[in-house]
Amino acid sequence: MSLDNLQLNLRNLTPEDYPQLKRLMDQVYHDIGGAWPQRTIEKLISEFPDGQIVIEDDEKLVGVALTALVNYDKFSNPHRYDDLIGQRDTIQNDADGDAMYGMDVLIDPAYRGYRLGRRLYEARKEVCRQLNLRAVLAGGRIPEYHNVADEMSPREYIDKVARRELHDPILSFQLANDFQVKRLMRKYLPEDQKSQGYATLLEWNNILYEPAELMLESRPTQVRVGAVQWQMREFASVDAVLQQVEYFVDALSGYQSDFAVFPELFNAPLMGLQDRAAQQDQMAAIRFLAGFTEHFKTEMSRMAVAYNINIVAGSMIEEGEDGRLYNVAYLCHRDGTLERQSKLHVTPQERRDWVIEGGSNLQVFNTDAGRVGILICYDVEFPELGRLLADQDMDILFVPFWTDTKNGYLRVRHCAQARAIENECYVVLCGSVGNVPSIENLDIQYAQSSVFSPSDFAFPHDAVMAETTPNTEMIMFSDLDLSRLMVVRNEGSVTNLKDRRKDLFDLRLRHKS
Repeated sequence: MSLDNLQLNLRNLTPEDYPQLKRLMDQVYHDIGGAWPQRTIEKLISEFPDGQIVIEDDEKLVGVALTALVNYDKFSNPHRYDDLIGQRDTIQNDADGDAMYGMDVLIDPAYRGYRLGRRLYEARKEVCRQLNLRAVLAGGRIPEYHNVADEMSPREYIDKVARRELHDPILSFQLANDFQVKRLMRKYLPEDQKSQGYATLLEWNNILYEPAELMLESRPTQVRVGAVQWQMREFASVDAVLQQVEYFVDALSGYQSDFAVFPELFNAPLMGLQDRAAQQDQMAAIRFLAGFTEHFKTEMSRMAVAYNINIVAGSMIEEGEDGRLYNVAYLCHRDGTLERQSKLHVTPQERRDWVIEGGSNLQVFNTDAGRVGILICYDVEFPELGRLLADQDMDILFVPFWTDTKNGYLRVRHCAQARAIENECYVVLCGSVGNVPSIENLDIQYAQSSVFSPSDFAFPHDAVMAETTPNTEMIMFSDLDLSRLMVVRNEGSVTNLKDRRKDLFDLRLRHKS
């Protein structure tokens, strides 16, 4: 068979295909009874047409996958092949089933070597996803076991095949297609002498499965993020800042964003409401700025509700009950609730000039558009924090930042991109730009706001979803597909979170009392 002559086509099986199907099944299954009766195949096609898949070459059937719908709870436990078969060789297809059961996969011997079986398995998985079914199950024969039955038990044989010390044409193929062995089943098909009646119960989980009763309550998998690359400028009043904030919130909402993101300390220009002499006392100036935070929290929470958008309100200076100052990001949910995340690692400048303290709590926030975390600027340079958030199933990490020079910005950027890759999540950077020499410590800003993704085939080749023009006030949008995160975490080229050597190291957050 020459590749030059192949004309392969993937489609569903039809009743008219039976003569060709019989020929193929008789050829492949000559040792276990050959083809199903025609009435069996026609009934299966009528009850579950999507599950019957064939590959043809120039109208000749060369590959077939037959599949039934079953109850997951029943068939994910020990069973026999006869549990699938009713009277007169009827395949027991359960119209209300929540899983697929792989009955047969057959490849014409003349076409082996072209990986047609892999195509059929991938097609099965796609049907499982499209129909929102829990899993693909299969009872896998181990036809080479009879050669070593006197030397080892079936379990030892399965372990050796899994470690590739032995090859089994069925089990090795299924393991290579992401199926997991759940258990060994005895007397599965007693007449299968080569397997000596044994079979493996194999399962491929649909990680995108949503139980029917929860589908209406489930979060969307498509999330739109809007970020404001904010121009630091002099403002004449608090209302002028809030007017500019509302302008951007309105614009982002108009584009149906789920999130509006602002930079770290975006309202810092309000220190300019004091005269230049008063600003020389940096501790007094930053406490002056903290006096506006409650008003901003109230107004931005109102905007979140009014414009139906979740707002990551950058960060602002907050005076705690202990009288100490903290740099705090606020998450204003569009249902009116308000949550906070303190900056945990303060920079030397914050500590020296403003005597800001680091917070002690770290959490993932549940929103109606995914589970999100917030790390303020410097915090993203500490990989432990991102990993702790990833352990709480974070989907999107927001990083509001404020950097003065390009090298400072690049520290934040490169660390943020590393967090996206190692934690298999999206990371949204949002910073401020502009020069305000009339305000102490606001002389210069450098930013290029960006959205980063994991680095794998489902994402842009450079793992950059979107980015702004450097040092220009503008808004940025990015559509994030949360389902792709589930896929990359389980089926990616690499699976960073799954592959951690927890036998060698672990990580935990030590909560302060």
